[in-house]
Amino acid sequence: MHNKYDYIISVDNLLCAWREFLCGKRNRTDVAEFSLHLMDNIFKLHTDLKNKTYKHGSYKPFRISDPKPRDVHKASVTDRLLHHAIYRVLYPYFDRKFIYESYSCRNLKGTHRAINRFKYFVQKVSKNNTRTCCILKCDIKKFFANIDHETLKNILAKHIKDRDVLWLFSKIIYSFDSGYVGVGLPLGNLTSQLLVNIYMNEFDYYVKRELKCKYYIRYADDFVILSADSAYLENLLPKISKFLLNNLKLQIHPNKVFIKTINSGLDFLGWVHFSHHRVLRTSTKRRMLNALREKDVKKETIQSYLGLVSHGNTYKIFLNI
Repeated sequence: MHNKYDYIISVDNLLCAWREFLCGKRNRTDVAEFSLHLMDNIFKLHTDLKNKTYKHGSYKPFRISDPKPRDVHKASVTDRLLHHAIYRVLYPYFDRKFIYESYSCRNLKGTHRAINRFKYFVQKVSKNNTRTCCILKCDIKKFFANIDHETLKNILAKHIKDRDVLWLFSKIIYSFDSGYVGVGLPLGNLTSQLLVNIYMNEFDYYVKRELKCKYYIRYADDFVILSADSAYLENLLPKISKFLLNNLKLQIHPNKVFIKTINSGLDFLGWVHFSHHRVLRTSTKRRMLNALREKDVKKETIQSYLGLVSHGNTYKIFLNI
């Protein structure tokens, strides 16, 4: 990762990033206003970055239910364009560094591949359902809000030797005020998706190389470890908690730690998984059916739900759509 800064801030890369950023956003007011003076805005951003006079703007906060309430922070068009320019150059390098079992915000990954991998691991551990399969499931407490800035910068410095790129990342990292000094990344930045994967990659390597956990899957701040031995999983928990706290300044959510057998069902990534099948989480099913009862349901909404239920044992739900 040497001498990437000049390419990231180049007009060519900014224009390519603009084309990618524009997808699905052409009719938005702020994007249309930026488009009116596109080249002027591109050249201004390029000049500010070249002269190191660039300053990241403020964020516009809003709340979504996904399904639980989340605070999302939206940056200006200029800043989001820069995030795309950084992402498209640096993502390919870092993606090669990530372990196979990291599934969040990665090309050719996602929730469906994660749950299929989980099913495969269940079959391997249980030897095709002939012995007990136990799962340790954990969730990190207030994940985005607790990312430590200095720790993140130190991790980035291990991979990136270009001081200008590190300077640019520091501008983005310190642009967000979570209410606590030195912690937090905004949920909504494209660069945040990359940065949290880089951050948690330290934990992934610890689990795989130090703890030597063969059957491990992580999606953002949710992760599972599978084993035939529940005592082995219980012994892992304090080691995992200690590493997260000491090395990444993160804590496991005390109310979201479970060691269960697959026969009793495990809630993971929106589905409740069993040995031979998986069913939709009750809250997801209820939310979906309520949405379908609304008048003037969009065709796209129906198609998205059909796509969702196709990944599990949902024949009765399928009949109601």
